[in-house]
Amino acid sequence: MVVRLFLARHGLAEYETELVTDDGGSLTVEGRAQARELGRRLEAEGIAAVWCSPLSRAVQTAEIAAGVLGVGVTVREGLREYGVGSLAGTSGSEREVIGPVFERWVDGDDEATIPGGEVVSESIERVVRVLTEVADRHEGESVLVVSHGGAVMATLPVLVGRPRTTAWHLLLGGGGYVELVRDGRAWSVTRETPDLG
Repeated sequence: MVVRLFLARHGLAEYETELVTDDGGSLTVEGRAQARELGRRLEAEGIAAVWCSPLSRAVQTAEIAAGVLGVGVTVREGLREYGVGSLAGTSGSEREVIGPVFERWVDGDDEATIPGGEVVSESIERVVRVLTEVADRHEGESVLVVSHGGAVMATLPVLVGRPRTTAWHLLLGGGGYVELVRDGRAWSVTRETPDLG
């Protein structure tokens, strides 16, 4: 049976500290507007449920969108962003450390690891497990799933059988989403909406 998933990035967030961290992030005024717009754009899609990462910026996005849609929210650890590892608590640049690791993964290195953090391919496996759980639980329905930019970029090519290099084309803005369909066990992308402004 066909399942539709709208896989979204959380709205624009600001953080409690300028130090690198895995956690936190509260939606800005713009981020809250993006979350409301996400809900509004999906009102006609018959969304049965919203699932999200446990990180606050994703939970806030999910709750605002779910309020517009009139459905509940389910939180899953597996949807969180990949960890910053040894960068946590430092003033280092995530882009300078995580970028080269992601590039190695794109180039085919399945052991690419953020120093002190997870192997990129393992973070993809946990996201895929949750998306599979969502699809199994909501056969014949449409569901909104709120996660994070890096998690979506890494997971989507693997999930739908695209080359890893296509990950670079998945730079979702706040509230941007990709519409996926699972028919049987095969996943495909049917629409990409990168930014809700």
